[in-house]
Amino acid sequence: MNNHFNPGCTITGTIYGRPEKREELIALMRSFVAPTRAEVGCVEYQFHECNDEPNTFMFYENWVGQEALDLHLSMPYIRPIFERHDELLAAPPLLKKYTHLAPYQVVSGVSND
Repeated sequence: MNNHFNPGCTITGTIYGRPEKREELIALMRSFVAPTRAEVGCVEYQFHECNDEPNTFMFYENWVGQEALDLHLSMPYIRPIFERHDELLAAPPLLKKYTHLAPYQVVSGVSND
C-alpha cells in the first residue's frame, strides 16, 4: 500500500474565543469534527486548544483540493460559526493556506480508540 501523497490544499486557522463563551465555542467547533471528517474531500481535520492560552484554538485541515475546501465551507453545519462569529470570537480568525513540500504520510497503527 502506498501511503504517501500530497493533499492539494492545507489550511490552518487560529481562533480567539471570548472567555465567557469558551464552552459554547468548544462545543460548536467539536460539532464540526465528525461531519467534516466524513466529507469526501477531507484528508485530515484536527481541532486543538493552546496549552498556554485557554481561549485560543487552532484547526489544521488537509483537503484533496481547493474545490473540496470550498464545498466544505458551504456546508450548512458550518454556518453557525460564520453567523455567530462576533458573539463567540474576541478577534478575527487568522487563516493561512499551505502547500506540502514533502510527501504527506499516513501513519498506520496509531489510534485514539
